[in-house]
Amino acid sequence: MAEINKCGLIELGKYLQEVGYSFTTVTPLTHARNRDRRRRAETLRDIFGWSLPFDKRLLSGTEFHLLTRAGVLEPYADGWRSIVRWSSLEDRLLVHSAYPTDEVDAVFFGPDTYRFVRLVKAFIGSGPEIRRAIDVGTGSGAGAITVAREYPQAQVVAGDINPRALAFCAVNAELAGRNNISLLLANLLAGAEASFDLIVANPPYMIDPLERSYRHGGNAFGAELSWRIVEEAITKLSPGGTLLLYTGVAIIDGMDRFHERLRDYLRDLPCCWQYEEVDPDVFSEELLTTAYAEVERIAVVCLKLTWQGYS
Repeated sequence: MAEINKCGLIELGKYLQEVGYSFTTVTPLTHARNRDRRRRAETLRDIFGWSLPFDKRLLSGTEFHLLTRAGVLEPYADGWRSIVRWSSLEDRLLVHSAYPTDEVDAVFFGPDTYRFVRLVKAFIGSGPEIRRAIDVGTGSGAGAITVAREYPQAQVVAGDINPRALAFCAVNAELAGRNNISLLLANLLAGAEASFDLIVANPPYMIDPLERSYRHGGNAFGAELSWRIVEEAITKLSPGGTLLLYTGVAIIDGMDRFHERLRDYLRDLPCCWQYEEVDPDVFSEELLTTAYAEVERIAVVCLKLTWQGYS
């Protein structure tokens, strides 16, 4: 995929905000069904939301110039297509990868993002003051921007192993008017300084044969990355600091093995924690694959862990 032009992409985002563009990003299956109904773009939502090919005549000269300057156009099906999508999140737009997200460095945004941000906001509304925070595997930057908006005096780190994700995050942060976000190219919390008051994470939690960084959660039915985040977070939290982890788990014979492992691991550690099943059944189509032959359902869960520290 071509390199994006940050300034051009910011200009494009501002233009879309000015003309009232909005789009709610859905699951891949729902997206595919809507694309089958439309086939070719007739509106800006078709271009930047449904990722449909379009004829140049659909756009004004200004609009086509904005796409060209941003570096997000590619020839496609006797016309053009945008290599990015723009999604609405509350009162702002965020840029991320176009559908289908087949590239290894694709940047995710979807229904999980909306649920994750709601959880972060609910915690922020009842939690203590935050001075230093990090969004692990930030992707589009949705979590980092949410924290940074609520705590404009806080230092917020947006970390990701994917350089393209950090590039999109930088654009989204600027569009949101947030100058208290710094970018960190890192594998989870490696390289991040300790003493965070808040660590938030919405990691990949599926088994992905292509091992795309935005989707592949590793072994243990996709829970490996989530487990590593828990292990690394307790070495980075300040006393009284909280890890807020939104992830998915495989339920086998009615049992949540991730929860069982957490209970055993955290039993003797100086922390208090809460664990909640947020959605009992997501990505049911994955149960048809060999990797999930033993799994009866995939659930979304939230772990809230507060580190008390060693005395």
